[in-house]
Parts: sequence; structure tokens; C-alpha cells
Amino acid sequence: MMPVVARQMADSAPGSRPAFDDALIECIEECVACFQACAACADACMAEPDIVSLIKCIRMDLDCPDVCATTTSILSRRTAVDLTVLRAAVEACIASCAACAEECELHAAHHEHCRICAEVCRRCEKACRQLLTALPPPG
Repeated sequence: MMPVVARQMADSAPGSRPAFDDALIECIEECVACFQACAACADACMAEPDIVSLIKCIRMDLDCPDVCATTTSILSRRTAVDLTVLRAAVEACIASCAACAEECELHAAHHEHCRICAEVCRRCEKACRQLLTALPPPG
């Protein structure tokens, strides 16, 4: 089992914990998992004999981890949080994960790596939605 580094880092940071801390930590962890799953899926797709039919999937698998990595960075910065920027990053992550999951689901019956990637993307999308719900209202 992977160590829960996000929680350890959050607990070691000075200052108070936001009310949405648990949702934030869960979102970070799912973004990291999604980053890895998408990178691995892109690599596996490139090794498949039907690579031409997987070009869009590969593209989604390359875009999604970039968005997840950026979102992870933004969520990991706990000092002087700008909730507008945080929300925008999480919303972008939701869009990217949903698009990647949708594309991977098209290939899931034939490629196990696509099935796994789609599942991980959906988990990340869900964690991002839960974080948005937990954030204080804008304004």
C-alpha cells in the first residue's frame, strides 16, 4: 500500500486546517493515482497493435495527467489559498478526467489498461466534485 504522503504533509504544515481538508487530501491522492494510471495507459496504448484506433485515447491519456499534476500542485499549496484559482483547477481536472474516462471506456472491453484507467479517472473526477462541494461558497 502506498504511504499517504498528502496527509502527512498536511499534518506537518503549520497553521489551522480548513474545513474542507479531508476532501482536499482525498482529491490530491486521487489526482496522483490518476496521473500514474493515465501515463501507464498511454504507454500501453502505444504498444498495442491497433495503435491507430487508440490515437484519441493516447491524447486523452497524455492530457489528463498534465491537468492532474497541475491540480495536485495547486491543492498542495496550503498557504494563502486563492479559492478562485483552486476551484478553476479542480473544475479543469473534472473536465479532463471525464473526457479521458469516456474515451478509455470506449476501449475497455478490449484493453484492460483502458478499463483500469477509466476507473481511476472516474474516481478522481468524483473526488474533485466532492472537494468542490466541500469548499466555501464563492464570494
